[in-house]
Amino acid sequence: MTQRIAEFRLGFLLVVLLPTLSAPICRADQPTPAAATTFAEYAGAIEARLAEQHKSEAGFLGGVLTEANNLARLRGGQLIVEPLTPPSGTALPGAMLHHWRATAFAPGATAAGFDQAMQDFSAWPRVYAPEVLAARVLEHQGDRYEMRMRVRQKHVLTVVMDTSYDVEFGQLDAAHRYSASRSTQIRELDGSGRALSAADEHGYLWRQNTYWSAVERDGGLYLQIESISLTRSIPTGLAWAVGPFVESVPRESLEFTLRATCNALRAAQ
Repeated sequence: MTQRIAEFRLGFLLVVLLPTLSAPICRADQPTPAAATTFAEYAGAIEARLAEQHKSEAGFLGGVLTEANNLARLRGGQLIVEPLTPPSGTALPGAMLHHWRATAFAPGATAAGFDQAMQDFSAWPRVYAPEVLAARVLEHQGDRYEMRMRVRQKHVLTVVMDTSYDVEFGQLDAAHRYSASRSTQIRELDGSGRALSAADEHGYLWRQNTYWSAVERDGGLYLQIESISLTRSIPTGLAWAVGPFVESVPRESLEFTLRATCNALRAAQ
């Protein structure tokens, strides 16, 4: 009963306070140049690290598979989810940077199946429903794709966005795959599906990069997804109430994406 009361109070608090995030005084259509630069530099450092990891089997998943306890948890169906906090002092005026990593094991799945599932963009609205509403390829050359998605996020507030990404795939060998997805445009839509003007956008999501690593072994596929995103900051005075909720959204989205991918790989066997 106590838990239910706490959940009700939290839900009521969010319903009351979150609409204030939509007020005109809080709108911020684009990140500041300093925040955008910081995000780009942070992403560059992550990609440099991943490039090193993807050069060898041992470090391909950042050392997660070197711990017996982790292997047992993953093989038992658990997800290992880690918040990777940006370094203190990161200059992000008016913005927040979110960085999470999650790892899972899909029994019976293969590296080739991973490629097929991740590159079948037309199937994403089914695989990632209800978050992905539409997806299509704009251009394809070799291992690189330009694609566009319409996505929906519902966490008390419902936000619909048109997003464009550059996606690149690669491999170390037949058992080790990786990919990088970098946002190139994110537009918030109104209730009728029209793009909001720059002055009316709220900054729910400004940037998002997603990095996948996949290792085929032990009769299945170890999957790791690492995501960084840039959103506007929480208005002064509301951090105590809204902060935990806002910070949970990237984690929940990451877990949903990883579980949905594992389910799709299992269904394809």
